[in-house]
Amino acid sequence: MLNDYRVLDLTDGGAMIGGMILADLGADVIAVEPPGGNPSRQLGPFAEGVDEIESSLVWQSWARNKRSVVLDLESSAEDRERFRELAAGADALIESAGTDAMLDLALGYDDLARINPGLVYAAVTPYGSDGPKRSWPGTDLTVAAAAGPMMQNGDSDRAPLRVDLPQTGLHAGADAAVGVQIALWERKRSGIGQFIDVSAQASYAQATQSGILAASVGSAPFERSAKGLKLGPLEIQLFWPCKDGQVAVTYLFGAAIGPFTRRLMEWAHEEGHCDEATRDKDWLNYTLLLLTGQEPISEYLRCCGVVASLCASKTKAELFEQALQRRLLLVPVSTVADLDGNAHLAAREYWRDVERDGRVLRHGGPFARFSESEIEYRRPAPALGEHTDEVLAETRPAASLHAGDGAAPPLHGLKMVDLMWVMAGPAGTRVLADFGIDTVRVESSTRIDTARTLQPFIGDDSSQPEGSAMFHNMNANKRMITVDPNNPQGRELMLDLVRWADILTESFTPRAMRGWNLGWEQLREVNPRLIMQSSCLMGQTGPLAEFAGFGTLAAAIAGFTPLVGWPDRDPGGPFGAYTDYVSPRFADAALLAALEERERTGRGQHIDFSQLEASIHFLSPAVLRHGLTGEVWNANGNRDPQMAPHGVYPAAGEDQWVAVAVRDDEDWRRLAAEIGLDARAHPTLESRLADADALDAAISAWTSARGADESADALAIAGVPAHAVQDSVAAAADPQLAHRGHFVQLSHPSLERSTVEGARMVFGRTPALRPAVAPTMGADTDVVLRELLGCDDERIAELAASGALQ
Repeated sequence: MLNDYRVLDLTDGGAMIGGMILADLGADVIAVEPPGGNPSRQLGPFAEGVDEIESSLVWQSWARNKRSVVLDLESSAEDRERFRELAAGADALIESAGTDAMLDLALGYDDLARINPGLVYAAVTPYGSDGPKRSWPGTDLTVAAAAGPMMQNGDSDRAPLRVDLPQTGLHAGADAAVGVQIALWERKRSGIGQFIDVSAQASYAQATQSGILAASVGSAPFERSAKGLKLGPLEIQLFWPCKDGQVAVTYLFGAAIGPFTRRLMEWAHEEGHCDEATRDKDWLNYTLLLLTGQEPISEYLRCCGVVASLCASKTKAELFEQALQRRLLLVPVSTVADLDGNAHLAAREYWRDVERDGRVLRHGGPFARFSESEIEYRRPAPALGEHTDEVLAETRPAASLHAGDGAAPPLHGLKMVDLMWVMAGPAGTRVLADFGIDTVRVESSTRIDTARTLQPFIGDDSSQPEGSAMFHNMNANKRMITVDPNNPQGRELMLDLVRWADILTESFTPRAMRGWNLGWEQLREVNPRLIMQSSCLMGQTGPLAEFAGFGTLAAAIAGFTPLVGWPDRDPGGPFGAYTDYVSPRFADAALLAALEERERTGRGQHIDFSQLEASIHFLSPAVLRHGLTGEVWNANGNRDPQMAPHGVYPAAGEDQWVAVAVRDDEDWRRLAAEIGLDARAHPTLESRLADADALDAAISAWTSARGADESADALAIAGVPAHAVQDSVAAAADPQLAHRGHFVQLSHPSLERSTVEGARMVFGRTPALRPAVAPTMGADTDVVLRELLGCDDERIAELAASGALQ
């Protein structure tokens, strides 16, 4: 699909996933490595019995489908000239070396744009390419602290936690892939490339589930909880012990989730775990009853005991079997070992075996399934310099481009019907709307989006029907129409929207669109050029295709839960619906690639997008290691096997913390000098790992006497990666996020104001649109009917009378 494009990839670590996404979609991605190899080749885990430079499973995870070229950019003027020649024929470049490093080599964006004005150049850095923290050193730990998710991870009586398998670079790298595709689409019109600034801090902030906005909208912050989630006075338990492990249960309330809880309690009653009065509680309005004191917290805790008793009486398999039969929000908590035996993934023929030098690595399969195209694993991760001679011998002139209008938003002229709901789907379509796709969101006033019931709430008032800042954040820059597709005229109206659109996205279970007679076969007859994306937890086929649920459940079944926790406690998983934060990047990349394919062929296609399958790619090193050795990756607090000291330390004040990561011996000498330790006592990584407890105690003594920002500022200035662990209050005051315009205040038609996050990627020439407030229910129905679909008064009256405009 992206076969016409060549991309130079100078990323390492998780940021490499950006090039992998583009390569999987067909682009010619060239990994440019120094003579000693990409730094990721030194990152564990490692495969045994393999040449050391080829043994890193981090490299193997995200370098597949790429070619490797070795150039000594630092020391060789001749190699720098070769690189410029490659850049002259490239369409895009992604780097994570840091803006200053590339400028020092005269290989920054301005340098290369003079050679190739059409070049799209994406820089992935910890905090951004400019701003007050542009030069701060950063690691996965310190970026996680800065972005907000860490303060929401872990137990309230201990330090906040990161995800043990580094995630921040993956979020940023995936954003870079989407950004490159957006800029390349814009280049078709303007003939000019541009610079894209990707901040890992801004990217990873998506994993707060809009909790980063709490202070800005006057809402109670999300808090860490040993049980999984704390909402005001409620401790919401997400993971429940059973006979042979844990299950994840969404035991919540409200119009969307209450019916699931009702069915759960009906089963508990059948099994003798509760009485009829408990079974028959008002689970739809139970949250309001608790918050208003009509139902005491003690009674809620007793009901939690009912769920605990039911779960403890059965195995994971027994519980999941009943969940499927009874339509419950319950799944087993999986490790990567459990993924091997996942019958649904097997039925969808998900896994891909990639062979190199007689060794087979089992990779996660395609992150999206296309009806007219296919993601292919064309080659394994390359050996160091494997393609140097081949690539340098190729002659590839710059793309022939015609200058045109460069003033419009990048995706201007494209049109989308958005039937996504809650977070994963709307988060992805919001990005496309931010960059110019005319987006019409379709909702129903009788089955409201669950996101409207989720905090943070404006003014901490959950009674306001339009008061969810999370809903605002997911749906800025969209228009809204209410339609009942069960109504015959409502269905015809949906078909009119399909005729108008380039893209239709939906995130229901497969039976929903079929039930409305709005499946792919029906829609393609109406609009053969339509790109339709169907996104759900498990995909459109397979034994679990009809399983309905949220990202909390997908994260548990995918294997993320064991990656956050302490060795002496049960794992608690990353905060909230974690796959909802991962999957939108893959979904957007798939949509944009399908649009590119349509440009060549004129035909649309259907994308079967499984949140589970896409998100597994964020676990690739753990998946590969288990396939090779049988080892399971489990959380170890904030410790790291390749960095020490490495942890989150108490600062002065209540629940104040600072993250500190020592990458190498030089970092250690700087840290020791700053806090008054003798660096000579622990000169090597091995000695620091062996004495980690004592070193953590010494650092804690130093940080606890200072504010978190004071400690972080001093260490960062000294060159040691450090950052205060930020909650929503600290994030709202963060000068780096302010510099990037991350928080955008908006007036609201039914509330005084709202705040949303700005675009996570900063484009140098054609920036994202300033967010427009998310529409209230049905706000744009008249405009959409008249201006987009050409309906007259008589037609609108007919639709209203029929009940189609629900």
